[in-house]
Amino acid sequence: MAVPTEMVGDTVPSMVHEVDARWTMAYAASLDDTDACYFDTNSTAGIVAHPLFSVCPEWPVIVSSRVAADRWGITPDESRQSVHATHDVTVHRLAAPGDVLTTSLQYVGVEQKRPGAFVTMRLETVDQNGQSVSTTEQGGMYLGVDSEGDDRPAELFAEPLDLAPPTAPPLAVVSIPIAHGAAHTYTESARIWNPIHTDAAVASAAGLPGIILHGTATLALAVSQVVKLEAGGDPKRVRRIVCRFGAMVFMPSTIEFRLLARQRLDSGETAVQFEVRNEEGGPAVDRGVVLLSD
Repeated sequence: MAVPTEMVGDTVPSMVHEVDARWTMAYAASLDDTDACYFDTNSTAGIVAHPLFSVCPEWPVIVSSRVAADRWGITPDESRQSVHATHDVTVHRLAAPGDVLTTSLQYVGVEQKRPGAFVTMRLETVDQNGQSVSTTEQGGMYLGVDSEGDDRPAELFAEPLDLAPPTAPPLAVVSIPIAHGAAHTYTESARIWNPIHTDAAVASAAGLPGIILHGTATLALAVSQVVKLEAGGDPKRVRRIVCRFGAMVFMPSTIEFRLLARQRLDSGETAVQFEVRNEEGGPAVDRGVVLLSD
């Protein structure tokens, strides 16, 4: 079979999640990010969620999108060939305890790439007042699976970033230890369940040499470093997070966060470029950018 380009425009039913402090604090704790803004419930300002918490309410909707894949004739074996390839989230505001979030999903692009069919989905999350919290455009590559029909590239929510590639040595390098149970902790704290990250038998059946850390966990660890090093510890300054996923992160291991460059944009925002290398030196997170407001 193939991935039909006709599926562009299709949607799946939205889902509602109630956000509480237990969930947001657990997510930050799974990243060992213990800043008071995530934990100090005595603060009159209250606490907020980590900038990448958006992936938590999105995951169940992504899982439900497999029903749409079935509807378009994409087989379970082909679905298993899909890997999270790109991530681009616009953070309208940080989620916080007390929010009631509704997340919807729409397929916005299908096109043929050399490794396979590249599918873009847009996930919109709004609060109980209908106000935008996050907009994510997530790209998945169906490895070895062709598309069917004329290419329909996504009309993106956010303009592509036109940044000069870094040429100087990194501005900062931080080694981050990944514990043996990091994926299990992240799975339960994020409420993102995919057994290739926690079950060795399932990982082996998928052709992996072992369980691997979630790509979003690796990305979140990097975002924490950007907030610490470039945003004065204020996660509310994060406006957008962009990256490509690549090499796998096994456990236990040590990854290396590299702060590559910062660039002031005409919009007044600062673009911080980064990457994450796994223990073997492979690009676990590539072409990473965090946009920071003033």
